[in-house]
Amino acid sequence: MQEILLGYQGEMSLKGLNKNQFEAMMMKTLRYRLKELGPFKIYCAQSTFYMEPQRDDIDMDEAYRRVSKVFGFAALSRSVVCDKDFTTICNTAEAYLGESLRNVKTFKVEAKRADKTYPMTSPELMRELGAFLLDKHNYLRVDVHEPQFKVIVEIRDHGAYLHGPKLPGEGGLPVGTSGRALNLLSGGIDSPVAAWRMARRGLALDHIHFASPPYTSERAKLKVQALAQLDSVYTGGCNLFVVPYTKPQEYIRDHAPNLLFTVLMRRSMMRIANQIAGKIGAEALITGESLAQVASQTMKALQCTDAAQDLPVLRPLIGMDKTEIIETARHIGTFETSILPYEDCCTIFTPPHPKIRPELEEIEAAEAAMPELIGLEAEAAAATERIRIRMGDETEFV
Repeated sequence: MQEILLGYQGEMSLKGLNKNQFEAMMMKTLRYRLKELGPFKIYCAQSTFYMEPQRDDIDMDEAYRRVSKVFGFAALSRSVVCDKDFTTICNTAEAYLGESLRNVKTFKVEAKRADKTYPMTSPELMRELGAFLLDKHNYLRVDVHEPQFKVIVEIRDHGAYLHGPKLPGEGGLPVGTSGRALNLLSGGIDSPVAAWRMARRGLALDHIHFASPPYTSERAKLKVQALAQLDSVYTGGCNLFVVPYTKPQEYIRDHAPNLLFTVLMRRSMMRIANQIAGKIGAEALITGESLAQVASQTMKALQCTDAAQDLPVLRPLIGMDKTEIIETARHIGTFETSILPYEDCCTIFTPPHPKIRPELEEIEAAEAAMPELIGLEAEAAAATERIRIRMGDETEFV
């Protein structure tokens, strides 16, 4: 009796004539995620992806863990397949799910008959299989509303598939189906969550980080690498671009009005990010900004920041509060690393009372008084370090 994995499409199934493109990207992703574990037969039919191990010694716990973090699945299940003979279905259900039934008091059977040539209707299959299992486990009772366990049988073209309750997937769309973007990764709580949310919408992404040694430490850089690695469990392998930002940041500090420093720094970072995005073919920038969370994230400040460059700026957290963002960070495993006390360049030189409603005209006038800034930004972009992040969660940062 060999387990297989079933992945059920969600939003992908609504893509009409483009559905094949999404399914092809999902197949590519699944093959990559599972190839280290051993050979799998992977195919798609009836809006379901089938992942069948071709050896008995493959670690299915690890296979499920990897697949559960792939965007595009509404639900997943670990299942066994058998012939569509009713006696075989009953015996397989007992062999595969009997131990789970021994640990509960109530259950129900659900049946889905995709193969309409099967002689039993879904209600008949539920009734007869339920009676068989009750006979084997006479302490059980049926609860069709709130059962402690569900036995699910799906009659499909290739056989009968038996499994317990479906588990929720990550949803969204396969990474790479919506283009590529560059995520500004600061090292805080928000930006890894922003990357996760946009990858969930199908964006392939890379990260850019601004480092200002000696004001920021090597530990801060390693922390950002660890965050990119943790994100990669969901988003796939990527590049991390580390920009040496000390000179532009010091120049802004020394030549700009103190109240405008934060917005001027953000505009400078966006211009550099735009240059890097152009080199790698990214079509948008991603930030972790949330409206009114800090002074640089007011409507006026965001307007001034966007005007610094011409790529779309995607802000998936814009309407979320901090509690929601932290909840997501815990879900994806980045929270504990994000709160480690290694300062990033966004917090150094920050004035105690920055202007929260800057006007674009005064920002552009302040930049006009800093003629050397564009040259310093170009030097920083040219000196950017590229770090390749391989997909996985093996990086541990302490």
